Amino acid sequence: MYKNVPLVLHMMTVDNYNFSGKKALVRVDFNVPLDANFSITDDTRIKAALPTINKLLKDGASVILMSHLGRPKEGPSEKYSLKHIVPQLSSLLGRPVIFAKDCIGSSAEKAALGLKPGEVLLLENLRFHKEEEKGDEGFAKKLAELSLGNSPENGFYVNDAFGTAHRAHASTAVIAKFFSGKKCFGYLMSSELTSADRLLHGAEHPFTAILGGAKVSDKILILEQLIAKADNIIIGGGMAFTFIKARGG
Repeated sequence: MYKNVPLVLHMMTVDNYNFSGKKALVRVDFNVPLDANFSITDDTRIKAALPTINKLLKDGASVILMSHLGRPKEGPSEKYSLKHIVPQLSSLLGRPVIFAKDCIGSSAEKAALGLKPGEVLLLENLRFHKEEEKGDEGFAKKLAELSLGNSPENGFYVNDAFGTAHRAHASTAVIAKFFSGKKCFGYLMSSELTSADRLLHGAEHPFTAILGGAKVSDKILILEQLIAKADNIIIGGGMAFTFIKARGG
C-alpha cells in the first residue's frame, strides 16, 4: 500500500528498555464514556493501553498511571473521578489496581512510595488541578517526583496518550524535561506516529483523509499537511460546523 516510506527516526519506545526495578510513570488516555451509573460504556481506550502496561509489568516495573477524564470545571467531582475506572482496569490487567485519591500531594506520594514491582497505581483525574491544562512546570515536577522519588535512577516516564499528545499540558509535554534520558513512547503512541508518518509521506493515490472531532483548532496543522497530499478530505464531527459556517451556513 505504501511506497518510499521514510522511517520515523530516533523514536524511543518501551521496546528499547528493560524496566526491571523501574518505577514507570505512564501518561495514558483513559478518557472513556460513562453512563449515569458511572459504568464504562466503551473501554476501547483502556484496552489500547494494555500492551504498554503489560510490557512494563512483565519486565518487573512498578507502574503509576495518570490520565484525565472529561472536562471538569470546578475541581474534583464524582462525575469525573477516575475511581470509576478501577474495577474494569483491574479486570483487564488481571490484578488489583491501587487508587490514589489525588494525583499529587500526600495521598499520591504515599501510594507511589510504597509501590512494589508488579503493582499498578492509578492517580486521580489530572484535570482536577487547573495547572494540568496550563502546562504548569511546578505541577509537572510534583507528578515527576512520584516516579523519581528517593531513587531518581529508577524513575522513568512513558507517554502513551496519543489523543492528548498534541496539547502542551503538564503531564504530556512539560513533565518530560524532568526525565533526561529516561523517557519514551508506549506502543499506542509509537504505532499512531508510524501510521501518520506513512500516510503523510507514502500513501498511494487516490488518497482520501477523514477527520472528525469537536475542535478544529486541534486539527489545523494536520489539515494543512493533508491539503497538499490528499485527493479528498472528508470532515465530520463537531468541527464540520466550522467549515459550514465559513461557507455561509
